[in-house]
Amino acid sequence: MLKLENITKVFNRSTIDETVVFDNFSHEVKKGEVVSVIGSNGSGKTTILNLICGTMTPDSGKIIFDGEDITKLSEHKRAKRIGRVFQEPRMGTCSELTILENLALADNKNSRFGLRRLISKKRIDYYKELLKTCEMGLEDRLNTKVGTLSGGQRQALALVIANMTDIDLLILDEHTAALDPKSSEIIMNITEKFQREKGITTIMVTHNLKFALKYGNRLIMLHEGKPVLDLNEQEKENAVIDDILKKFNQISIEVGN
Repeated sequence: MLKLENITKVFNRSTIDETVVFDNFSHEVKKGEVVSVIGSNGSGKTTILNLICGTMTPDSGKIIFDGEDITKLSEHKRAKRIGRVFQEPRMGTCSELTILENLALADNKNSRFGLRRLISKKRIDYYKELLKTCEMGLEDRLNTKVGTLSGGQRQALALVIANMTDIDLLILDEHTAALDPKSSEIIMNITEKFQREKGITTIMVTHNLKFALKYGNRLIMLHEGKPVLDLNEQEKENAVIDDILKKFNQISIEVGN
């Protein structure tokens, strides 16, 4: 499904601030896997997502997606097959537009028509059905401006938007980090529902160890651009938070924290 082959990524090369994030890094995610990625700050979590989505390119190495080399493919073109939900709810939606307008734009993201022509009455029932899965009453607020919604509501809408088209890979970039505990639980339930119904391959970066263990069928811990822990579904089910914290603590001691 997704292969990272011999990836090297260096920031501020040949300066006093040079940072080697990945050095000849290789990894593979199989079709249908739901992978939780954890690690301390600077471990490479966000960088790996940016490389996959095309926000940045590797200095060397290849990114293979469904057998196609997408290393040099633009972020815009990758977005046709890769959906991403960010940590900040405002990044996945347009504040000044209504819920209906946001959904219509997502529904017709490759169209050149004006916004009014994109809003089809025939699709409104479909949008309402999508929003009902969130169980937040959003289906009754189609004409509400998104900027007035709570963070949890906006993130739920962002999830709906990311899953509206036939994407092959869903990227969750700490998508519950900016939410309160209750909203975070709701968003994770919605996330799991989408994953279960669509069987979509997913990579979720999170700092929430409970979520990392509870959701998905694989868990990876990154440290200094290397996987120091890679648990399959059975190993993940048998693991407990204390096991993961112990590994974090070992890493902290090794780096002098």
